[in-house]
Amino acid sequence: MEAVSLMAPELLLASQTIVVVIMSLLVKGEKQADVMRWIAIAMLVAFALVGFVLGRPQGVAFNGLLKVDDFGHYAKLIIGLTAALALVFTKSYFKAEKLDRFEFSILMIYAVLGMSIMVSANNLLALYIGLELQALSLYIMAAFNRDSLRSSEAGLKYFVLGALSSGLLLYGTSLIYGFTGHLDFTSIASVIETGGLNTGLVGGMVFMMCGLAFKISAAPFHMWTPDVYEGAPTPITGFFASAPKFAAMALIARLLFGPLEGMFDQWQQIVASLALVSMFVGAIGALSQTNIKRLMAYSSIANMGYALVPVAAGTVLGVKGMLIFMTIYLITSIGVFAAILQMRIRNGMVEQISDLSGLSQTNRPMALVMTVFFFSLAGIPFFLGFLGKWYAFAPALQAGLWWLVVAALVASVIGAFYYLRVIKTIWFDEPSVEFVDAPASLRWITTASALAISFLFLLPFITIPAQDLLESAAAALF
Repeated sequence: MEAVSLMAPELLLASQTIVVVIMSLLVKGEKQADVMRWIAIAMLVAFALVGFVLGRPQGVAFNGLLKVDDFGHYAKLIIGLTAALALVFTKSYFKAEKLDRFEFSILMIYAVLGMSIMVSANNLLALYIGLELQALSLYIMAAFNRDSLRSSEAGLKYFVLGALSSGLLLYGTSLIYGFTGHLDFTSIASVIETGGLNTGLVGGMVFMMCGLAFKISAAPFHMWTPDVYEGAPTPITGFFASAPKFAAMALIARLLFGPLEGMFDQWQQIVASLALVSMFVGAIGALSQTNIKRLMAYSSIANMGYALVPVAAGTVLGVKGMLIFMTIYLITSIGVFAAILQMRIRNGMVEQISDLSGLSQTNRPMALVMTVFFFSLAGIPFFLGFLGKWYAFAPALQAGLWWLVVAALVASVIGAFYYLRVIKTIWFDEPSVEFVDAPASLRWITTASALAISFLFLLPFITIPAQDLLESAAAALF
């Protein structure tokens, strides 16, 4: 029974795929995709909450392949709820574009199952299996619109470059195994602490970090991000910008503060360098964008740089800061892409920033929520994005990485320019198009996200009930 309680989230998802496939044989016609979607949403919410319902069990499962702790419980909570929301706002888009097929729900379940294994990995093989299970699902999702050349191109680019990153990761894994003789995290950490470092171990760590940097689209491994964000169907792009990024950041933290903790002096330099390059590549690259999905791609590159800043501190507060920043970023990303999904005219979807011209005159509620989202992304005070950057930068400053914090502030100022440019287009330009009425589900998601990232609205939630959960999640890695 203990093993079942430890693995309840993963067992739930694995069994759900069988249920969805069987149900797809019983339910036919137009309702098939809808029924499968709502079953998947219910199961993803259950996946997110089951660990807390069972009292947050702790331990190792499958002979040490997976580790269940508060860090994993928190990550699964965020990933499950984000995936469920992503499924909710696929409905209207898929129906309008005639893409509504039940297979998408199965792909979503497999992707979340892979992420669940990633955040609980306690072995290099488990790490790779989880990563590839997630990645293979995402490749297919990127090319889900088979009739679109852009979507097919996005899926192919994602697959080819993803295969390259997997090769780097596997090569790094083989080096670490070759120089330690172990695959499980505990034994690797023990060998590093007692046997000291050598060139092979450092090389293995570098290759693994390069492979994982691709998964979070950290520069200079970001080249796939703008094309995939632009080419993939918009709700799928919204999902790419949220849960997979959180899962990959959680995996990086578990790897660095677990088996590679004894190599802190070496990996700190790599993490700080990735953060520095990502912040400026994302901020500067976004300045020339005219497509809002490409703008969000470069924004995500910069934000992954900000998320790496507290990780470079190498402290419990740093991990906590990363979790807070990523949680706030996920809420904002879901809201932004739900708003982008409302950029539909009678002839179809539009994606140009210029299409938002005069939105304040044609659709005042949407203009308000878009303004809130971009103010939060820019880190303007009194919005939750400011709080996220505060928690991200403070641990690095305490760790003596003042130069990295100064660079992050400079990149934030550059980023504020292109966010404010969008707001200027919304409020001060003349109207160019008028959007058709959006489905109620999208309006509810954008409104709820906009309320959630109001600083004053969520301050009690951040400072009182969630504080213990975040602290225990961060401390679990140490």
